Amino acid sequence: QVQLVESGGGLVQPGGSLRLSCAASGSISEIYAMGWYRQAPGKQRDLVATTITSNGRTNYTDSVKGRATISSDNAKKTVYLQLNALKPEDTAVYYCNAQTMGLNGVVNHWGQGTQVTVSS
Repeated sequence: QVQLVESGGGLVQPGGSLRLSCAASGSISEIYAMGWYRQAPGKQRDLVATTITSNGRTNYTDSVKGRATISSDNAKKTVYLQLNALKPEDTAVYYCNAQTMGLNGVVNHWGQGTQVTVSS
């Protein structure tokens, strides 16, 4: 099993920045991808950014391209999300995700979420 613990959320003014961190524990050697998703009130959980831990390849949702950077420490299986030029529409609960491969395909592991509120 994989456990994920996020940190770094909070209240930020529009235009500000923050950095989210996620540390994995447990069966971390099985993780091949990590990422961040977010869920605003009344909306579905959507992808923000992902990275393949072995080669550093990244993927971003269009709304954060140019404002976000995802990075990871492959040995520690820790993933970070730097968000700049924050907008009120970035307000959401941000969830860390890790993927492993199970017998029946991809297994998604989730953190408990960290609240990010962008407001003046």
